[in-house]
Amino acid sequence: MPDTPKKIRYGVVAGGSISQGAFMPGVGQTDNSVITALVTGDPEKARQLGERYGLRTYAYEEYPALLAAGEVDALYIATPNFRHREFVIPALEAGIHVLLEKPMGTSEADCQAMIDASARTGAKLMVAYRLHCEPGTLDMIERVHKGDFGDPRLFTSIFTQRVKPSNHRAQNGFAAGPVPDMGPYPLNMVRQLFNAEPIEVAAIGVQSPGSAVNTWDTVTVSLRFPDERLAQFTVSYTLPDTERFQLLGSKGEIEASPCFGYGEGVAISYRATIDGETRVHVNPVVDQFAGETAYFSDCILRDQAPESDGVEGLRDVRVIAAIERALQTGQPQQLEPLPARQHARRREQHRAFPLAEVPPMVDTESPTE
Repeated sequence: MPDTPKKIRYGVVAGGSISQGAFMPGVGQTDNSVITALVTGDPEKARQLGERYGLRTYAYEEYPALLAAGEVDALYIATPNFRHREFVIPALEAGIHVLLEKPMGTSEADCQAMIDASARTGAKLMVAYRLHCEPGTLDMIERVHKGDFGDPRLFTSIFTQRVKPSNHRAQNGFAAGPVPDMGPYPLNMVRQLFNAEPIEVAAIGVQSPGSAVNTWDTVTVSLRFPDERLAQFTVSYTLPDTERFQLLGSKGEIEASPCFGYGEGVAISYRATIDGETRVHVNPVVDQFAGETAYFSDCILRDQAPESDGVEGLRDVRVIAAIERALQTGQPQQLEPLPARQHARRREQHRAFPLAEVPPMVDTESPTE
């Protein structure tokens, strides 16, 4: 009998929309991953999702029992980001690998504590930058780094959506607001494209008339990078859905839209203009959650460090923390210069799974999922 291929057993922590509508269906597209457990505070989600996927289910207060049960090799943690540390560190200390939704945490100290726990125990920690495995995104990054557009000098982006007042993201201040929630997309993208880290941050935020969001609901951020490169992005919880970015280099430009989203109909596409000649590149729709999960499982099975590790998550969070200080003080914030990160195995991240069919959502308006 041939050996059965090893599959990494995942537990899902939090049964909100991203878990139900993206991660859990996506795992079924892979050949190296399977879901075996679910942690949720909602008994109806536990019942329906447990039956749908054949899972053992646990309430949040039963989390230590899951960690000790030997039923999972890794956890996908999709709680609100201000609850990441309380679930990540016990998992890592139990020797369980963690795929953690972004942003990694609400403070640099929390991120460093998670990094230290991973280093101490050897359990792997990957931040769920799904676009790091998406073919169209990797194509753009590779072309910029090859010099197709010359020296990249200027980046601008808009990323907006309307968030329901009942959603926890509208009710928990800056930590759940648009900068930590949506800001990592343009921020991480420009860091990847420039292959550099910002050294100065400025920000302006507003609460739009009639907004129910209890923090700045629309924020514009300006970043200065070494060699006088500039970037600017705007994120919002109170405007119609849109997502786009533009990168200008000394020889040409990229305009990408859609560029941050996922799911049905979302094909990461871009228009490239070089020396006055424009070509449109439309990439196929892929299951980004299947891709990042399969990549992380491969890292576990091969005992390799994931590319989007805790350091990558920390580098975004330190900028997000500086944005908050800039909003509070009205003054630009200086950041310590950091060396560019090395991405020697970026081609290994490429994954192109067909999009999973998404079953009906079990939506009970849980305040923490």
